[in-house]
Amino acid sequence: MARISRRAFLIGAATVSGAVAVAPSARAQKRGGAIRIVPIADLKVLDPIWTTAYVTRDHAYLVYDTLFASDANLNVKPQMVDKWTTSKDHMKWSFTLRDGLKFHDGSPVTAEDCVVSLARWGKKDSLGKLMMAATGKLAATDKKTFVLELKEPFGAVLDALGKPSSNVPFIMPARLASTDANQQIKEVVGSGPYRFVKDEWQPGNQVVYTRFEGYVPRNENPSGAAGGKRANVDRVIARYIPDAATASAALEAGEIDWWDNPPADFATRLEKNPNITVFVKNPGGIQGWVRPNHLFPPFNNKKARQALLHMVDQEMYLQTVIGNPKYYRTCPTYYMCGTPYETAAGAPRKPDLERARQLMKESGYDGKPIVLLDPADNPSLHGSSLVTRELLGKIGVNVDLQASDWASVIARRSKKDPPSAGGWNLMMATWISPDVMTPAVNTGLSGACDKAWFGWYCSEQMEKLRHDWIRATDQGKRKQIAEQVQTLAYDEVPYVPWGQWTQPTAYRKNVKGVLTFPASLYWNVSVEG
Repeated sequence: MARISRRAFLIGAATVSGAVAVAPSARAQKRGGAIRIVPIADLKVLDPIWTTAYVTRDHAYLVYDTLFASDANLNVKPQMVDKWTTSKDHMKWSFTLRDGLKFHDGSPVTAEDCVVSLARWGKKDSLGKLMMAATGKLAATDKKTFVLELKEPFGAVLDALGKPSSNVPFIMPARLASTDANQQIKEVVGSGPYRFVKDEWQPGNQVVYTRFEGYVPRNENPSGAAGGKRANVDRVIARYIPDAATASAALEAGEIDWWDNPPADFATRLEKNPNITVFVKNPGGIQGWVRPNHLFPPFNNKKARQALLHMVDQEMYLQTVIGNPKYYRTCPTYYMCGTPYETAAGAPRKPDLERARQLMKESGYDGKPIVLLDPADNPSLHGSSLVTRELLGKIGVNVDLQASDWASVIARRSKKDPPSAGGWNLMMATWISPDVMTPAVNTGLSGACDKAWFGWYCSEQMEKLRHDWIRATDQGKRKQIAEQVQTLAYDEVPYVPWGQWTQPTAYRKNVKGVLTFPASLYWNVSVEG
């Protein structure tokens, strides 16, 4: 079977917006001290398989390790794996772990840990589910080796194992990975470069990590999430500062070292500070979603979802939420503009509030309040929630805007209760480029009903098309199927994209070794002075 490269399969030109920075060399850097960061959100959920939340993903990259990893160019490289083989038809695979791997509790990492971890991941992740559906056997053959035998063609085994973002197939001890995939793990034990310090975890305030002295990095230069993960600082301290003005002042005063996601207007100011570096660590960008709950009225009716489609004005969202045109663009594709699968197939030409109003009436909407979740501490999600409320009002919808913090929304969005009993009708979401760029990785396009992502889109036709896409080996055929997927999506409306933008990050210039990657990686960095 011909393999499609990681770049062609997942990100294409990740790099559509410009060249990816070359990874820093493994030259000697200052060791010791601490780095103080402001993460993207408050960390309340610790299980990176149970949730797709990016703050949990970034936490997990510090604590856990992966079998394979994506480098700065999103090419897949071995990480925990030392060597692997595959049959000519790519139906049988064998993986052997490298020496020196151990968990934070001192136990060695075994092939059985990997098998159990992958099985749990494969029950939650969009691409993982497709791989497991194609799997006939996944089993350990000895302490360091496991095999994967496929029962049907699956052209993206390494791409799946090296998936860079939510859900990442992190490896946990088998005793924890055996936890039901729909239940959160109770203990944080990884084999990554840093330990999670439970006693210093203060939700709503801070999270602390300390160097794991037992971690043995690969003898390679770091690049993205691949290569040698060198823990240069003794402590990583994540301080939750929800107010942007307070975070900006703390960065400028040197009270913090790194602000992960400053709003664009603050980034513009920070660019003028000679002590601060502002750059885009993920050139591929971010996509915003309006995600309806498909279980309950009115959005269990396709016409109500189509009303959202005609209601959304991307330029309005982007001007309001992002503000600086330097960082945003309107985009009609579910796969993000500038990628190999970019297409306008099925997309409406322009917003039409009158059409949206008529579709809501035809859906049978009865005027009852629609519960719209508003993560008030997340600038992009809060801003898009406010725009959505305004537009819903213009098409005759009664909105119950329920504000809380993002961590609470993460917990609430998993509830399948009726909106009047603690559930919800609408929520906002944002996804980075590697998580939406193909029919296989875009979890919002999964039509797996009760096993789909929150909102529980249900479509047998969509699932067939996504399986057809993953089985296809010809790039022309994949593009054709991707267009069919998008045409169906614009008819059934699993979600509505409200625009595309890049997110700046800012750190003080005495911070060295920051890596270019879609997720926030805090190894390799050191703080001088």
